[in-house]
Formats: sequence, structure tokens, C-alpha cells
Amino acid sequence: MVDFGESRRGRARSRTKSKFQIGLPITGKYRDPESDLYYNNKNGAKILMASHFDYEYVLGHKIAFICLASGNPRPHITWYKDGSEIFSHHYLNIHEWRIGTEKVKSKLEIDPATQMDAGLYECTADNMYSIDRRSFKTDFSIAFD
Repeated sequence: MVDFGESRRGRARSRTKSKFQIGLPITGKYRDPESDLYYNNKNGAKILMASHFDYEYVLGHKIAFICLASGNPRPHITWYKDGSEIFSHHYLNIHEWRIGTEKVKSKLEIDPATQMDAGLYECTADNMYSIDRRSFKTDFSIAFD
């Protein structure tokens, strides 16, 4: 008797899952009607514009990410790095502009960028109706002049 599990060479490798889920726009229908109403609410928070997904920065230079969201009521934008909320400090600044009654623009700036700034950044926009998010993966390069 042949054991098919043993005979399949190269297929027994286990796949490792990333511990972070990449934030993509939430779209589509949901099995639960309440979830569908929540995520597809016309007044819900929606990210309209965000920075590029994959970003390579030069050590010692500035990194900047943009997130523009709308909703009614106006959403609140929160920034995360590697799953933890981040706040402004001496070399990391978060700026926010309210646009009209339903939009908000947020900009995350890191200056100067170091090796420790590599990682997965995420902006989330939320209001009482829904949450939307985008993720930005960063890594550094060394500039040779």
C-alpha cells in the first residue's frame, strides 16, 4: 500500500502565515445582514486616497504618508505601525486637516528616517457607521553619493 502523503515530494512544506493582515478596501456582500449594513453604509468612513502600498526610503531622509477619508459624521484617522497605535513625538509628526463637513486629511511624517522606521504602517478611518483602512509596507535603502 502506498502512502500518498509521503510520496508527494515538495508539497509537504508548511505555509507560514504573516502575523499582519494587509489592509485592503472592505468591499462586497457579507453573509450577515448586519455586517453588510455596517460595512456598506453610505455614511460610513471611506478612505478616498492613500499613499502607495510598498515604499522604500533612504536612511536619514523624510518619509511621508497621506490618508484622505470621508464620511458623515466626519471620520477620525488613526495611525499604526506594526499593529500598535503611533503618536507624534520629536521626529514623527501627525498633521490633520478638516475639509468641509465630511472629509479629513491626515499626514504622517518621519524625519529623519532610521532603520527602526521600517515596518508595516496603517491608517484607519472610522466613524459610527464603519471602519476603512489602508496599509503601507516600508523598508530602507542606503544612499551612496
